[in-house]
Amino acid sequence: MDKNQGIGILLIFAVIAIYFTYTAPSEAEMARQQAVQDSIAQVEIDKERRIAQAPTSPAAQIAIPDSAQVQQLSSSFGPFASAMVGDSKIVNLENDLMKISFNTKGGNIKEVELKKHYKVTEDSAFVQSKSLLKLMDDTKNKFEYLIPTQSYGNINSADLVYVPQVNDSTLLMTATLSGGQTIAHKYQLNPESYHVDYALKLNGVNQLMDNSGTIKLKWDYYLDRIELNTNFEKYYSTIYYKETNESSDYCSCRSDDKKETESTRLDWVSNVNQFFNTSIIPSNKKFVNGVFETVMMEKEDEALKLLKTQVDIPMDLVTEENIEMTFYIGPNEFERLEAFDNGLEQIIPFGRSIFGSINRWVIRPAFNWLSKYISSKAVVIIVLIFILKMLLYPLMYKMLHSQAKMGVLKPELAHLKTKYKDEPQKIQMETMKIYREYGVSPLGGCMPMLLQMPIWYALFRFFPASITFRQESFLWATDLSSYDVFFRLPFEIPAFGAHVSLFTILWAATTIIYSYYNMRHMDMSANPAMKYIQYFMPVTFLFFFNTYASGLTVYMFFSNLFNIAQTVLTKKFVFNDEKLLAELNAQKAKPKKKGGFQSRLEEAMKQQQKVQKARKKNK
Repeated sequence: MDKNQGIGILLIFAVIAIYFTYTAPSEAEMARQQAVQDSIAQVEIDKERRIAQAPTSPAAQIAIPDSAQVQQLSSSFGPFASAMVGDSKIVNLENDLMKISFNTKGGNIKEVELKKHYKVTEDSAFVQSKSLLKLMDDTKNKFEYLIPTQSYGNINSADLVYVPQVNDSTLLMTATLSGGQTIAHKYQLNPESYHVDYALKLNGVNQLMDNSGTIKLKWDYYLDRIELNTNFEKYYSTIYYKETNESSDYCSCRSDDKKETESTRLDWVSNVNQFFNTSIIPSNKKFVNGVFETVMMEKEDEALKLLKTQVDIPMDLVTEENIEMTFYIGPNEFERLEAFDNGLEQIIPFGRSIFGSINRWVIRPAFNWLSKYISSKAVVIIVLIFILKMLLYPLMYKMLHSQAKMGVLKPELAHLKTKYKDEPQKIQMETMKIYREYGVSPLGGCMPMLLQMPIWYALFRFFPASITFRQESFLWATDLSSYDVFFRLPFEIPAFGAHVSLFTILWAATTIIYSYYNMRHMDMSANPAMKYIQYFMPVTFLFFFNTYASGLTVYMFFSNLFNIAQTVLTKKFVFNDEKLLAELNAQKAKPKKKGGFQSRLEEAMKQQQKVQKARKKNK
């Protein structure tokens, strides 16, 4: 080691020594920290001693704050210490739809039991059992305010013990500080509803607060696994939030995610399961500076996801400070959420743009109207299919008419294969020429189907998002919002599952039958691969739809049956080959206009044929 290296090592040690000297806590700070730890430990010891020595009479079991405990905590928490001792109690409010249990330690909601909704579970033998559905019941949940004080740091509202006072449907829980200041939570449960009016009431606490002008709300919420189809439920569960004058936004449903809003006001925050939500809607003081985070839980964990919310609430710093909000804790029912008139219904994942609009304002109202007269949701699906097929029949007729004309021309097109057997480009060009002469469009059968795609895609989003189908049964399907299980496999197939959905099998089979019947009169010689793709696609989609909502596969299966019925009946009783041939001959005799798509396509094929001939000559 040379001289410079030695000096360098000495300097490093000197810097480290100086750092630890100046960052080490002072003796006063160390004493304060030790006092806090000793106070907490002593509180626990005294609490255990009281429990062991408590008399057995009910009157003697009432918790009475111990002045010694308060004195021990006072050095660290000042006037808040008097509200930090005492035993917790459970207090209930309920109406016809829900029962809410509150914990006086923290003054928060402990759990909510919904009286009209159930959770279905399966044991290892796949035997199902049903129980009333509960929300917010995870013991790890946190709902706490951090109150910044001048002398005692951030005081956590969840550390306080509140005295409850129940009056009909109203609960007031109050924590009284040693200086006479109070912190109270007021809850009022509305009749025949899932929302609770709430207020945080601070009286005189402004004297103890610093000048930051805000308190922080921290909300950790563990989403329970509510549905049997947990994998599907996971893709529809996350945090939604809405900035004022903006559309709603959300964290990723499929991975860990974190989003922040700075200096913008928030209209609401919602923790959303597939069919239920717990939302907070601020009233007189909007939330600001939101931080939202989703954490995916392991497959073996009891919880589905951890949703973390942190927002600032602006304060007026006056003697009587009220922070008013509304809780909505219940099902994702469109009408109930829309009634808030703040966009809360956007948490239902019907889709964005045109597809969401079709679901919200066409399919949903139509389904609700039919449900007034038909009790079975599956029958409503079938009736809805019938109505849609009748409304779309003009498009279906146009498609079938085009196919029928192409079928009549098939004998005339057959001789092209012999005449130009070694020139596939020439066959295609001559085929297009014949189509143009007879006024037949090869795309006539495709365009009507493409026009129906927005409705089909909208329904693809509608069935797994609408709570209407939750736990509604049909034949062997026990829940139209989840996959149907016709029988189980002794093993799991990747991307397919360990069960077989019969409605998916029926849909695939009828799709193949419909494709075969529809395409058997069409000439596929120019592109033989298309003949096999139409059969390959339904088989491929078996892997996707086997774990999808059975409401959709029921719709697709019966839709295929209606398509087959319309096609067979129309071709048998509406179209006549002789009349179609006369129609085609009449069209052929008409003078042809120049231009048009088919003419341009024919000209492009001629140019392609010339290029290929030139290449052959050069070779």
